[in-house]
Amino acid sequence: MRRTTAVTVTGLAGVLAWGEWLNRRWSRALVGEGDGGGGSEVVVVLGFRNARRTANLVNRWRVRAGVRSAVARDTRLVFSGGAVGGDVTEARLMARYARSVLAYDGAVVLEEASATTWENVSHVIPLVEHADRIKVVSQPAHALKARAYLRRQRPDLAERLVRADDYRPGEWLLAKPVLAVYGLWTLRGVTGARSSGSGSSSSSRPDLAIM
Repeated sequence: MRRTTAVTVTGLAGVLAWGEWLNRRWSRALVGEGDGGGGSEVVVVLGFRNARRTANLVNRWRVRAGVRSAVARDTRLVFSGGAVGGDVTEARLMARYARSVLAYDGAVVLEEASATTWENVSHVIPLVEHADRIKVVSQPAHALKARAYLRRQRPDLAERLVRADDYRPGEWLLAKPVLAVYGLWTLRGVTGARSSGSGSSSSSRPDLAIM
């Protein structure tokens, strides 16, 4: 009995450690060594499907991670996501949470036209292309996917990508193995992501709102 319990505990610890390690690794992929000091900074927070008229659990966490990633005094926080799961855009729901609950008083811009991660990236390019540092906030695998898409669409901006504060040891600990499995699935086709639509999207600006 004790041996079975020990094996079970060891196995569980191993699974948790694997999930922690993989999420940490993803959070450090395709980013540079920017130290957060000097120059302009844009933090892009990617939305998650939201059927309610208030931000759901995932979007609330992403907003918190976005706010804590905004370390420069003049950081612009960009919330990106259309009305995919409900009648209010993900971007607007996240902005409301940032303002009303987290009391965030910095610059906020909404990108409310995108329905996919590829569109998230292409639609925010006009908002980030002049920044010295670009941070993408989401669960680590999703943020990595977006960074990979940015490198495909605008390779010249890749060197400006720096780490966001969307990974912390122990945070979402029990969920990280599940996130790791899902991340492996969702990242499987990133290297072969379609190239149509690559290049600057500045000539086609989506609907934007400044709050």
